[in-house]
Amino acid sequence: MCYHAASPSKEGLKQTFPEKKILYDQNVYYHVSGFTRPYLPVTLNTDDEAIIAARWKLIPSWVKSEADAAKYANTLNAEGESIFEKASYKNYISSQRGLLYVTGFYEPHKVKNQKETDNYFIYAPQQQIFTLGIVYANFADQETGETYPTFSVITTPANPLLEEIHNEKKRMPLIIPADKREAWLIAEGKQEIQSLIQPYASELGSHQVMRVTAARGADTNRPDVQEAIRQQKQGELF
Repeated sequence: MCYHAASPSKEGLKQTFPEKKILYDQNVYYHVSGFTRPYLPVTLNTDDEAIIAARWKLIPSWVKSEADAAKYANTLNAEGESIFEKASYKNYISSQRGLLYVTGFYEPHKVKNQKETDNYFIYAPQQQIFTLGIVYANFADQETGETYPTFSVITTPANPLLEEIHNEKKRMPLIIPADKREAWLIAEGKQEIQSLIQPYASELGSHQVMRVTAARGADTNRPDVQEAIRQQKQGELF
């Protein structure tokens, strides 16, 4: 599943998407865990010309406060195959979808006879910004009066690369390629939406990095977390 990502800064978004209104004002994340519930850059289908901040982990309408949300089931990811049936998502997927802007994501790799997993960073071939498909809900905290969008990253079965890397769960985030972004935002009806929830078929880059998926309390938001830690030998993974 996709719980760990890297995301661009406001300046990076401006350079890549000069036609957009950039209302997101955060620095770059070299690594960020969804479990910290960060605000990340998204475009929602209510305004496809803007990039705004939304908070990772979808909070359904029946949750009344952040305190209650902390006790709620994990909604960092939404399984694409069941998204029209699950209570947390079925009221939103038809009309509340968006795009999450990332520079990559991290997945664990299980190694035989090794307790800790290895970690891999997955990114676009030219290391450009790309987009993941999300479902969102606007959360109104009844204790504070604050309202903001929250989201889940939609997942699919793994493609061949992610089957090798994420070899226990064999899942991957829904990657929305540039030529499908508009279609994803405006799609109507279950059949049309589901036709876009497919494993990514194009090229991705990847390499092994330092362990971040279990780095509790460590500072992992720094450039070197994305550096390859060793060269793969012939016959090894990838």
